[in-house]
Amino acid sequence: MAQEWPEQGADRVYAIGDIHGHADLLRGAHEGIARDLAARPCPSHAVVHIGDYVDRGPDSPGVIDFLLAGAARGEAWINLLGNHDRMFRLFLDRPGGRDPRLRAEYGWLSDRLGGRTTLEAYGVTVPADVHPDGAGLFDAARTAVPAAHRAFLASLRLSFRWRDVLFAHAGVRPGVPLTEQSEDDLIWIRDEFHQSREDHGALIVHGHTPVDEVEDRGNRIAIDTGAAYGGPVSCVVFEGGGVRLLGGRRLR
Repeated sequence: MAQEWPEQGADRVYAIGDIHGHADLLRGAHEGIARDLAARPCPSHAVVHIGDYVDRGPDSPGVIDFLLAGAARGEAWINLLGNHDRMFRLFLDRPGGRDPRLRAEYGWLSDRLGGRTTLEAYGVTVPADVHPDGAGLFDAARTAVPAAHRAFLASLRLSFRWRDVLFAHAGVRPGVPLTEQSEDDLIWIRDEFHQSREDHGALIVHGHTPVDEVEDRGNRIAIDTGAAYGGPVSCVVFEGGGVRLLGGRRLR
């Protein structure tokens, strides 16, 4: 069951979309937040990272190091679980560990998923003919990935509620109360959620499915702008006066 997190008392929330191993873009988003706060001071703020920190991009370890450093400083950052983060965590949990939501023909190391890039960024040599489930690489991966990174993956939240906004990596299943959403839906759902026009009980802010630019669909806002495929990492700002893109146009 999804955990219902207490409402964060922040006056403003910044939501950052899928990062996928692009530590430079993540740092750039936070630099933009710092400039925004300097230009528009507020009593308190929080930053929500929508998940998918790893895979496809060149520096997944750097992404996790950046987020861990923020936690060590006591930053008001909320880190949500993405499906790629769960695939990585399950791969590290036990030999042959794989996400049950993957189709039978895929494993985390399948070319289209990006696990190979993540392991290689940790210094693990991945043979060209490796099985998609990574047979034989478990010990090397466990040695290469720091315990602090594994603990980070295990600590990620499923959702975060702020006022009348719910942040979740993929979305929610229509017709199911927000407090009863399953982990699988929160990090994997697509079509049923995207096609729904119903009121979910909160505005849903999500990533997971890339869009050309941040989209406000009325009952949901999509913020994954395709960093995994050469696009930017986007940041959306929520505050009492409405919703706007960091450094850009107002959405509502």
